[in-house]
Amino acid sequence: MNQDTPLSSRRPARPAEAAPRRVMTTAPLRALGVPAAETAERCRPGGPWHRLLPGVPLLRPGPPAGPDRLWAALLYATRGAWPDPGPGVPAKTAAREPRRPARCTAMITGPAALALHGFAAVPPLPALETIDVLVGRLRPPRSARWARILRTAGLPEPVTVMGVPVAPVPRAVADAVGRLTEAAAVRRLLTEAVRGGHCEPAALVRELSAARLLDRPHMMGAVEALLAEGRASAEDRLYRMVRVHGLPEPVWNVELRLPGGPSLGGADAYWPEQAVAVELDARAGRPGEAGAAGARRARRREHLERLGVTVVHLSPRALRDAPEQQAAVVRTALRAAAGREPAARPVVLPR
Repeated sequence: MNQDTPLSSRRPARPAEAAPRRVMTTAPLRALGVPAAETAERCRPGGPWHRLLPGVPLLRPGPPAGPDRLWAALLYATRGAWPDPGPGVPAKTAAREPRRPARCTAMITGPAALALHGFAAVPPLPALETIDVLVGRLRPPRSARWARILRTAGLPEPVTVMGVPVAPVPRAVADAVGRLTEAAAVRRLLTEAVRGGHCEPAALVRELSAARLLDRPHMMGAVEALLAEGRASAEDRLYRMVRVHGLPEPVWNVELRLPGGPSLGGADAYWPEQAVAVELDARAGRPGEAGAAGARRARRREHLERLGVTVVHLSPRALRDAPEQQAAVVRTALRAAAGREPAARPVVLPR
């Protein structure tokens, strides 16, 4: 049989198979009538195909393009069980689809996933020497050539980019920084994840903790910078919410005290006439801190409310995703408190 005969001529093509596939494994090739010996012959130097990974040939000459390496890594990691990408794989990044692809048993993670998410702190896909694949199967193959296999007990919910399942940003960042030893490189990734609006600090710290990365020496300073970045970003969202949605101007970042008494805690925004305080729930501390901090906040809130101070908690994520709704919450609290005299009017001090 002529080795240059395209696969589409081996059998009548269904509409979904009108275009030739670029990456396949040997099992579906045999089903198409291409025996292993012929696949090996076609993949010899100078042949029309070449082998990207063990058992995964590229069905055309030349280097892989677009998502070819991504699909090859997925097919290799799942021993060919991943659904065939089929024809017409787009060469440009498609809109992310918040849905789980059918039979999702593996996904792209690490620097390759971050490149797909649009990170500037990682090289573009063609320049990456390694493609990381997160696999949920119990016995995936070993890493081979440029495909690095990472096992996990439970796969996160992926997003779809370029038709490829991709790990969410917090998990992809954790898998990427796990291989880094320079604090500056780690800090760039963490900062871009938060500053670029890809994820919230709390989600990122949870993934870093789950990966047991927080106690590494080069991670400590980077995590502190991450927390500061998250705090600054949340405060900026709060400023914009107040001004864009026409709320009265509060006093910013103050400490409340009883006259001649102890501190009542801080407020990120405070309206003295109405005795309404806004606290940003921007905690993203280390594991174990959130529970204690939450208990302290609850006690402080109860104390303030007994004194007639209304406390509104806003999360950075809510300020990002629904600022108009959060502004309505604050506006309602201000109206409800109008004309109500607090039991004890706190002293307001700069924090």
